[in-house]
Amino acid sequence: MARIKAGEVTLGARQWGSGPIPVLFIHGNLASKDWIEVAAQWFPPDMSVHAVDWRGCGDSDRPTPDDNYDNYSITQHAEDMLAAMDTLGIGCCHLVTHSTGGIIAARMQLIAPERIGRILHLDPVSPMGIRFEESSIAAFRAMEQSKQTTRAVMANAASSLFQTDSFLPGKMPKFRDGIDHLQAMFEKVIDQTFTAGHGIWLGTPLNLTKEAESGELAEQMDRLVHETLILWGQQDTIIQQKDMRAMAEALPNARLVEVPGVGHSMNIEAPQMFAGFVAGFLSGIRPLPPELPEQAAAGEPEDAAAEAMAAAAQEPPDRSPRLLWWLNRSM
Repeated sequence: MARIKAGEVTLGARQWGSGPIPVLFIHGNLASKDWIEVAAQWFPPDMSVHAVDWRGCGDSDRPTPDDNYDNYSITQHAEDMLAAMDTLGIGCCHLVTHSTGGIIAARMQLIAPERIGRILHLDPVSPMGIRFEESSIAAFRAMEQSKQTTRAVMANAASSLFQTDSFLPGKMPKFRDGIDHLQAMFEKVIDQTFTAGHGIWLGTPLNLTKEAESGELAEQMDRLVHETLILWGQQDTIIQQKDMRAMAEALPNARLVEVPGVGHSMNIEAPQMFAGFVAGFLSGIRPLPPELPEQAAAGEPEDAAAEAMAAAAQEPPDRSPRLLWWLNRSM
């Protein structure tokens, strides 16, 4: 796998496709760039999809965490992703996020709104963060020490792959019949999860709790003006429905789709469906940032790059061939 420089760290990276529409996938906690591997075979040909591991995950460096885990903060991950975009030569792109990747994207929106087009969130941690009690932190400590515990807990992140009654107390999650290819993918990502750095196991829940307690990011949701699609699986036991509805209501330009039959990770549970949402929302759409309030007041783009992107936008996108391609590929 490729490794790219992003500021002070080197991060793992993958790319699918080489089309003219750049997309950056930001994975969730205890995950990796490979969480869209199965879905990628159905991505449209007009997209180039880049996936980058967080620091501490996948094929990335694992810096020693500082005393407060500040070098694993949500803002630090956002800055890493923007630095990775620099290395990859991406000026502006669409974002696709999963889980904690959602709140990382929110920080990116505040830091560099001009570098982001549309955003597709899959079961995201909202800008409100998540408050983890000490008992939950203890669960992360236990997972870090036991692969069996990690597997049992992570099964909740892809619940539709497992027999419902196998989640009962005293049982180990058991796969449904007939999903060998998805089972293999799940086992692969569990192997990766267990190799995550210490800064991820404890740093992520502690920093998500800081975001929830400060409320600073949540108070700025009206500034997150990018066109946004939020997908939430109705079987998700990790992200609450009320948080998704509150997020969709607070963001200026967002809509929420509640998807039956899947849990927290449609990208693994129903990868073809996930690819369909990505295609429908992003294919044929050039990544242009929204008009920001200060730009509207000035009446013109801030720089030559923005003017060039605005000129490119005058060319109407030809979406129908891409969607027909995806429909034919799916049959």
